[in-house]
Amino acid sequence: MKIGFLVFVAVALLAFLCSPNAVYGIRFVIDREECFSHDIKYEGDTIHVSFVVIKADSTWHNSHEGVDLVVKGPTGDQIQDFRDKISEKFEFVAHQKGIHRFCFSNKSPYYETVDFDVHESHFTYYDQHAKDEHFNPLLEQISKLEEALYNIQFEQHWLEAQTERQAIVNEAMSKRAVHKAFYESAALIGASVLQVYLLRRLFERKLGMSRV
Repeated sequence: MKIGFLVFVAVALLAFLCSPNAVYGIRFVIDREECFSHDIKYEGDTIHVSFVVIKADSTWHNSHEGVDLVVKGPTGDQIQDFRDKISEKFEFVAHQKGIHRFCFSNKSPYYETVDFDVHESHFTYYDQHAKDEHFNPLLEQISKLEEALYNIQFEQHWLEAQTERQAIVNEAMSKRAVHKAFYESAALIGASVLQVYLLRRLFERKLGMSRV
């Protein structure tokens, strides 16, 4: 019985790991507006959503306007509304199954690169009927384990996106610091050359006046 249980768990985990729709994630570049659709199969499922503005396509872009996100249900009703966000992670319960739309808006003059994830939590155990009572607790535990693995993957992707954004921000700050130091050095050298030139002209004039 113990071996059969382990085989059953191994098969369930393998099916999860081989599933192509574990987490719906996409990275895109937004100019003004981009909308994405996600078909939610079951009413009452919990939908996990996250997005991170990875970078702006401008070396000297210092401001942090972020992007707007509006989530709408199948009937066009507004579910969530976020404004001027660099990153956000949230969840909501789908009261209706069907196509849900996620629309991003970019108000800045720069192209923004956004990392976007959607994960639908659904316990298949509750949809199954006529199961032996001894297997029901096992199926419930496997379903919870599957959901925990999904959440780990979701959180990992979120942290990776945050880390990448911070790395890009740090690199941009380093480049700005180098450019600033270069321009300051160039200005200092220019001022020194100008001072030498003016001193030479001053001495030349004094020498000319002394000869007269």
